[in-house]
Amino acid sequence: MNKLLENEKGKKAMLLGNEAIIRGALESGVQFVSTYPGTPASEIGNNFFALQKELKDDPKFLFEFSSNEKTAMEAAIGANFSGLKSLVAMKNFGLNVALEPLLPLAYTGTRAPMVIFLADDPSCHSSAQSEENTRPFSVLSHLPMLEPADAQECKDFTMEAFDISEKFGTAVIIRITTRVAHQRALVELGELDPNRKINLKGEFVKNKRKYVTMMPRLHEMKKEMLEREEKLEQYFEKSKLNRVEGIVKGKKQPLGIITSSVSYLHMQEAMGELGIGLPVLKLGTFHPLPEKKIKDFIKGLKKVLVVEEMEPYLERRVQMLAKDTNCKLQIHGVDLRTQVGEMKPEIAANMIAKFTGKKYAMPKFAPKFELPARPPQLCPGCPYWLVFAAVKKAVDENKVIFGGDIGCYMIGALPPHELYDYMFCMGSGIGIAHGIKKSTDQKVIAFIGDATFFHSGIEGLLNAVYNGSNPLIIIMNNDITAMTGHQPHPDSADAPRPIPIENMVLACGVKPENMKIIDQGQSEEFIATVKEFTEKPEVSVIIARRPCKFVAKKE
Repeated sequence: MNKLLENEKGKKAMLLGNEAIIRGALESGVQFVSTYPGTPASEIGNNFFALQKELKDDPKFLFEFSSNEKTAMEAAIGANFSGLKSLVAMKNFGLNVALEPLLPLAYTGTRAPMVIFLADDPSCHSSAQSEENTRPFSVLSHLPMLEPADAQECKDFTMEAFDISEKFGTAVIIRITTRVAHQRALVELGELDPNRKINLKGEFVKNKRKYVTMMPRLHEMKKEMLEREEKLEQYFEKSKLNRVEGIVKGKKQPLGIITSSVSYLHMQEAMGELGIGLPVLKLGTFHPLPEKKIKDFIKGLKKVLVVEEMEPYLERRVQMLAKDTNCKLQIHGVDLRTQVGEMKPEIAANMIAKFTGKKYAMPKFAPKFELPARPPQLCPGCPYWLVFAAVKKAVDENKVIFGGDIGCYMIGALPPHELYDYMFCMGSGIGIAHGIKKSTDQKVIAFIGDATFFHSGIEGLLNAVYNGSNPLIIIMNNDITAMTGHQPHPDSADAPRPIPIENMVLACGVKPENMKIIDQGQSEEFIATVKEFTEKPEVSVIIARRPCKFVAKKE
């Protein structure tokens, strides 16, 4: 039996932070789960997918890998409006895609409890586009955001999020980072009754006043949203998610620390190493902030240190609150650290040492000898090796612009390939190729994976055909979402209802004579087709079809 289905209340299990999120959702009786795979959130979908197979004879929830994060958000909203307790999960960049349906959801509110799970990736361990910090999206959307610090909090905060959602009729965001998602720790389990009957059939009850976001009702909805937000702030003032530690009764402390998420753990470790004990306000809610609790904490302090990762959003809010109270307070944080990269114990220790005037030498991690550089490489036997080799033989690299996209083939930007001239975000390779072709006479070849094509490449292809440019698009069709853990996509063999990529390409308006499906192992044919298609006056598409080595191995 899967460890996530253990039903011994009080038992402790070693879980990843992501697994603890799942356990919290299961204990809360989640009924519908949707996601698009993206690290560091991938384990959410992978585990629900595995549990769905294990529970196929007695399903406890509905689960789907959606085609992208926007469709995942919309599916969860639809299930929620039908009365099902819903969870939607994605990585930080996924929220950019899902933002359009998210903002109206804040206006309508929810019918059943709903949790939105976001996983940020400071230091870009798994994502190279940017160090996107999703915290401000909670302010923009007026939705509450919780930030667990460890695996136990991941489970507990998830359950609390479902409770808050039910109590206030709003979706609740849980935001974690890579270090929280992938830390492993003992988690105390609650009750999970394997015999409980969970109704997986909802009913959409028509209510235009609630679900139709149109004027003049829209302004009423916004007012209701702001009222919910105000009530949530009052609720968070008393919530155990926000707590003060290290206060010694009768002893006036001149210094204090405000922190949240995994930075709290780094701060604890640092104070232990330095032998320092200071009052700490540990915030579990980023939005709405418990402003009164913060004001009460900083009252009487001479200096406060805000320990957080990347942009100083929390620090700026503390500065505003201190100004509101005419508090003569020195506030430190970003002046003692960099905004680049994640928080680490040694960075937290260095900050606290400078803050308290204690000596501390940053450890040196440089190896005693030089190690040869080893950049990431494609797996041995990966079909992408054949694609890159054939393209390099077919065209003069100096006379062609090469566009990359997001997936395993990102590695084409690195040695020994060093092929791409630009690479931005999911699906943008085709869209940017079109813009270059419309504004120059240069030849452009854009590479995109099959999963990425379904995620957000279709729109770019449709636009290129519609607006009459002529890049060559090479779709790397390896039958799986390989980079994030081999999840299915709409053209995968194990998709609920497979949709062939070639059908979508033709549906976007690409002429049949401008599309070709080739096994890239047919080197001479592949090279000849690249040469031919780069001269086409219209959009052309090569579908390079050969399964991922790991998919082929399973077969």
